[in-house]
Amino acid sequence: MPEPARATGQRSVEILGVPMDLGQDRRGVDMGPSAIRYARLKSGLEGLGYAVTHLGNVEPPIPELARASEEVRHLTAVRDVCAKVAERAGEMVSRGAFPVFLGGDHSISIGTVSGAAGTGRTGVIWLDAHADYNTHETSPSGNIHGMPLAVLNGRGRRELVDIGGVEPSVRPEDVVILGLRSVDVREQELLHRDGIPAYTMKEIDAYGVARVVRQALKRLSHLDRVHLSFDLDVMDPDVAPGVGTPVRGGLTYREAHLIMELINESGMVTSLDVVEVNPILDVQNGTAELAVELVASLMGRRIIDLPQ
Repeated sequence: MPEPARATGQRSVEILGVPMDLGQDRRGVDMGPSAIRYARLKSGLEGLGYAVTHLGNVEPPIPELARASEEVRHLTAVRDVCAKVAERAGEMVSRGAFPVFLGGDHSISIGTVSGAAGTGRTGVIWLDAHADYNTHETSPSGNIHGMPLAVLNGRGRRELVDIGGVEPSVRPEDVVILGLRSVDVREQELLHRDGIPAYTMKEIDAYGVARVVRQALKRLSHLDRVHLSFDLDVMDPDVAPGVGTPVRGGLTYREAHLIMELINESGMVTSLDVVEVNPILDVQNGTAELAVELVASLMGRRIIDLPQ
């Protein structure tokens, strides 16, 4: 098996879009991949020295034509799309590329992480305002974009949990959540029961973003592969208005860049999701442009490039 690509090492990046908004009930995030591409993601990464390949999209069904009359909204359609994404993700990792997946709502991570984890034990940094740790039994809405991290840890409907294999895709000790500030009561119970470390905005405010991020990364230092699942709603809506589920009190512009810069310095991340960009709610594509800036910081852009 080839060595995993790293943001600070191997220079091949493959980009796959998943323009799916079946996991939630607000339209618009299906246009996220196009908005991020329009914001010049490819040329930005090429400017950092990467060889970038666009792999097109895994196309979901149109929501109005997908089966919605299920206990879990659009369960069958989301399962089918995520199974295809998992297959593609496994191929990308096996080729030694650094995969970048563009959403779409956060339910796409059921496929992206499952596919990456199918090639070897994989940790997850969940950079998100929400825990996404509901199940079909606890979710107030029944929307799958509030469930993917629970699914990846083996909780929820078997149709989703079994994507990528019969075992859970990740282990609780291999997961950290960063930027959390909106959690349902039942989610809190499940997170506590499974021992998932969650670094909330309270910790970031109290101790500073650098200290919190370094502590989170230390928890995953035993792993060779780490997937960063980056939901733009972790940002404050004043900075990133064009997101699927905005919550006030999020990361500032510089806090977010510092997080990406520190993750880059660690050399730990081997694959990436960028999800929940909603151009309908955006202002002049500013949130997509911010996403591209932050991906560039993750992938090695520095304020000053010092000689080697």
